[in-house]
Amino acid sequence: METIGNINGFLWGAWTLYILLGAGILFTVWTKFSQFKVLTHGVAVTRGMYDNPDDPGAINHFQALSAALSATIGLGNIGGVAVAIALGGPGALFWMWIVGFLGMALKSVEITLAMLYRNTDDPDDPHGGAMWVIDRTLGTKDGFSLVVAKTIGFIFCITLLIMTMAGGNMFQTWNVADLTLNYFGVPKIATGIVLAILVGLVIVGGIKRIGQVAARLVPVMCILYLLSALAVLAVNVQEIPSMFALILKCAFGKTEAAGAFLGGTFGFVFAQGMKRALFSNEAGLGSAPIAHAAAKTNEPAREGIVGGIGPFIDTLCICSLTALVIISTGTWNRGPAGEMTGKVELVKKEGRVVLVAPDQVSALPELPIGETWNVNTQVFFLLSKPSDQEGEWEHIRIYGTIHGNNLGNPQTIKWEEIPSGSRWVLDKEGHPIKGVFRNFAGATLTGHAFDRAFPGLGKWLVTLAAWLFAVSTMISWSYYGEQGIIYMFGKRSVLPYKFLFLLLTVAGAFLVKNNTELGALADFGTGWMLWANMLIVLTMGHLAVKGLDDYFKRLKAGAFHPRSRPPITDVTDGYKARST
Repeated sequence: METIGNINGFLWGAWTLYILLGAGILFTVWTKFSQFKVLTHGVAVTRGMYDNPDDPGAINHFQALSAALSATIGLGNIGGVAVAIALGGPGALFWMWIVGFLGMALKSVEITLAMLYRNTDDPDDPHGGAMWVIDRTLGTKDGFSLVVAKTIGFIFCITLLIMTMAGGNMFQTWNVADLTLNYFGVPKIATGIVLAILVGLVIVGGIKRIGQVAARLVPVMCILYLLSALAVLAVNVQEIPSMFALILKCAFGKTEAAGAFLGGTFGFVFAQGMKRALFSNEAGLGSAPIAHAAAKTNEPAREGIVGGIGPFIDTLCICSLTALVIISTGTWNRGPAGEMTGKVELVKKEGRVVLVAPDQVSALPELPIGETWNVNTQVFFLLSKPSDQEGEWEHIRIYGTIHGNNLGNPQTIKWEEIPSGSRWVLDKEGHPIKGVFRNFAGATLTGHAFDRAFPGLGKWLVTLAAWLFAVSTMISWSYYGEQGIIYMFGKRSVLPYKFLFLLLTVAGAFLVKNNTELGALADFGTGWMLWANMLIVLTMGHLAVKGLDDYFKRLKAGAFHPRSRPPITDVTDGYKARST
């Protein structure tokens, strides 16, 4: 994993983020700020006003957008955003907004490009994505060009499969299993089996069933999450003006350490916001074009415009709501759950620094409704250690795990090793801060934020949302991986692939001990996917921009005539009645 970590450091270096940001700016200007057309004409197209059931494709515009959103609106919107705010502070949200806005143009371009070169040999089951773009452009030439095209196509598909199995499958099931165990005590293997059954019932029906399920599931889970988040913001309405001022202030300067927050520099805040938004909306990654390529249309640019709605909903809406709930409730810089009592010292023992403290869990105060101190619950306290810059100190967390007695009841905390040279963090009066914080990782931090406003809400809402978001992500990513398999090995390999996908769903729930390695594998997959896709988009994006420009000119000239809004059931069901 160390080698993969080093490769990830290269793939996801600061220069990668700057290139993506630059590409977003480039295509925003080049497409004449297509974001505004996305939010007007794109919405009308998605609503079915330009649908034609006789066009080539498997699903309509609404279903294609739902399938793509199904993959992007996942645990990253709940847990990933929580991590970004916990590490980067409120300023990270500002950079999520910037990336979300620019990502709308970038996504429109990459989807339009995929639509221009999709494989429609079977009009009812088309295939598209970066691998088909390179195959049908550079791959049509002989010799070296053909070898390069096939190499890039296979690299994209192989790393697509790595991301599918690690990030789009096992990462989702591990988080859901961990959350369900913590809140309800459900064994992880049981969660894995249930998830495998639910996902299997959907993916066995292919993209048409995925589109139909996503078209129903995505709106429901978005509305549910939206209403709950707005209720929390309503309770904290007096905090909203100062909250937005804080977001802007922290976006362009150093954020001081406070409570559980360790502090962050401008560069770190910028990186956290950028990485989280890019991971969440997948603009530039090349995954969403695979789902959109299945849309029924004769106009490639039209589906590209629909696809631009994705980052708006995913990042500017869902991610923002998660971040605002965490910020407005003070969860990001929350105070300690309790304080160590008695004699607490940092001493050298057997060549290492250890904590000598009365570590009885019973010394900690009661937690909010719905939360308890359990065996294996993780806690932390804060220390300072010398930073890489001479004369500077940085805050660090020292984690501990609650252990039980012979009866299995929480009793003591076992702390991890403390770096040499560490010292206590001092308060304004110069006294050591010996507070103990409960560690909320990812989705559980978001759940805690909801609980601070409505005790008990986080337990039920975040668990339900995690299940819905995880299932939606898994069904769409299974399709992405399936398309990579078809490109490399043909349709005969689809059934074994689906079986392996579901097997790993169960395995990811109880065999994986933590999500660190899964995260590293997901970063490895997405990193290579990103570079393969961006190489194609940057060299051939002019074709998509030309297609978008031509479409907008014809739209302005009145070449397309929208019809009255069809019944919403026609849109969600994919005109089932009309096509039979």
